[in-house]
Amino acid sequence: MPQEKKDYYEILAVMRTASLDEIKKAYRKCALAHHPDRNPGDKKAEERFKEATEAYQVLSDAEKRKLYDAYGHAGLDLGGGGGSGFSGGGFSNVFEGIFEDFFSGGGQSGRGQERARRGGDLQTDLQISFDEAAFGADKEIEIAREETCASCKGDGAKPGTSRSVCSVCQGSGQVMASSGFFSISRPCHRCHGKGSWVDHPCPSCRGGGRVPVRRKIHVKVPAGVDNGLRMRVTGEGEAGLRGGPRGDLYLDLQVLQHEFFSRQGDNILCEVPVSFVQAALGAEIQVPTLTGSTALKIPAGTQNGKVFKLKGKGIASLSRPKEIGDEEVRVVVETPTRLSEKQRELLSQFAALSGDQVNPLSSSFMSRMKKLFS
Repeated sequence: MPQEKKDYYEILAVMRTASLDEIKKAYRKCALAHHPDRNPGDKKAEERFKEATEAYQVLSDAEKRKLYDAYGHAGLDLGGGGGSGFSGGGFSNVFEGIFEDFFSGGGQSGRGQERARRGGDLQTDLQISFDEAAFGADKEIEIAREETCASCKGDGAKPGTSRSVCSVCQGSGQVMASSGFFSISRPCHRCHGKGSWVDHPCPSCRGGGRVPVRRKIHVKVPAGVDNGLRMRVTGEGEAGLRGGPRGDLYLDLQVLQHEFFSRQGDNILCEVPVSFVQAALGAEIQVPTLTGSTALKIPAGTQNGKVFKLKGKGIASLSRPKEIGDEEVRVVVETPTRLSEKQRELLSQFAALSGDQVNPLSSSFMSRMKKLFS
């Protein structure tokens, strides 16, 4: 007893009212999932693939679908529109259109002569100083890249000769290959889909059309760049093939640390040591900035960690060049580590005279601590 055929709509998992686009998408999904090349030796997957293809042959054809909707599988037999065979030109065209990218390995059909191709991008690191990041700089770097061969002008053929039509694919760039129960079009194995062949390769580039060189590139680093930023230099990558445009050069910036400054966005931070006498009595000190030293008044009673702001002494904003950040100066009060006998005696007298009034923060802290543990 012959096995009853499955419903075509059920095979593709679509509604009976599905549009042609919906049917195409459903078939593509099902066929890719169960294709024999993806499931080698899996008979069930091969059977599902055959069923999906048969269903698509019928449901994608308006006349066959009309007969099937009216009379089911029997209507196809009566109308001569059975979908079990793979000899019809309709299937070949559909299959090639849907699976061309899948079988050619990435979307390049390779038909006809090789087309112009964009050159590859390059990447390298670029070290710059803190000041160069703040103010910008003109840098010269040396890179290795491939450029168009001067001897053959990128053609790949020896000067005085020319490329010939590939004898295997006759210039189409494609050859037919069998895969189980069907045939598919693949890039030619001899010319790799180019459609042409070099009988006499250029001795300079060995037929590749490009040669490796080292080039010095001038790069303008804008003011305000930061560590880890990636810059793109347009058109300084690899040369293109067959007249294609150059790729780009990408520079990953590495900003060296500064002796005095650290960076916080467009602001810079500088820690400046002062003696406890200067902090207590007040003083005017010299602090470094990106453009030289400047005077800063420290008021009497300045505490350790106090931050003073110098407006406009930071880094220009990369996105808003007219805006410049600030410099934050953090005071670090130094405690002397070596005291003479006279200094120790004077400090002891100072402590006896001052009592708690000289250290209001400490007095307040001790008072709160006593309350906590009482």
